[in-house]
Amino acid sequence: MDTPSMKPGQRVMMALRKMIASGEIKSGERIAEIPTAAALGVSRMPVRTALRSLEQEGLVVRLGARGYAARGVSSDQIRDAIEVRGVLEGFAARCLAERGMSSETHARLAGLIAEGETLFTTGRLAAEDVDRYAAYNQAFHDTLVSAAGNGAVEGALARNSFEPFAGAGALALDLTDLAAEYEHLLAAHRQHQSVLDAVARGDADEAERIMRDHALAAIRNAKVFEAAASAGSPLGAAWTIRAD
Repeated sequence: MDTPSMKPGQRVMMALRKMIASGEIKSGERIAEIPTAAALGVSRMPVRTALRSLEQEGLVVRLGARGYAARGVSSDQIRDAIEVRGVLEGFAARCLAERGMSSETHARLAGLIAEGETLFTTGRLAAEDVDRYAAYNQAFHDTLVSAAGNGAVEGALARNSFEPFAGAGALALDLTDLAAEYEHLLAAHRQHQSVLDAVARGDADEAERIMRDHALAAIRNAKVFEAAASAGSPLGAAWTIRAD
């Protein structure tokens, strides 16, 4: 079973999220399409597509005909939005455990887990594996939430995803340190397996707990972000934020 490959604009989004989070692109700084495309080794179109999506995430603001600028976002805003996602996805996991999975849903989620497992067999990540992980991760979250059958939860998650770094797919990884990212993404993958096991055996409490913890790991695994959050510093003080 194959997850869809990542679009070029998504790869650019990942890079821009990290640059905004690390402060490499400062709050209020204009993000010009041509220099950004040249720096990332892509054409202008993926940059334009990424900026439109990042505007929806609240990470950039439109400057009219002058393009986009990075938006100042506080660490508290990030934490609040990720915590809300954890509550909502945890409730979705609880609902699915209580109502039971169809054989089709179980097969789909198990197939995604198996596909994710192949990314970690060599003990290291290649750059192209990040694209595959992002697609697998998004598909797993989307499938679980959709299978829960609660439209209100889906709607609330969709609205919450407009907050910076709140969505399950809002990955901001350090592609220069894939060894560290390997360990983080492997831990997130293991949580996917654990929540599927809990749902399959109908353990609603455990399924909800794991899924909530899974979202919060996006905060805990960014140590510099934790320090910035404790100090009430702006997002630009953080090196990287990861959403799993």
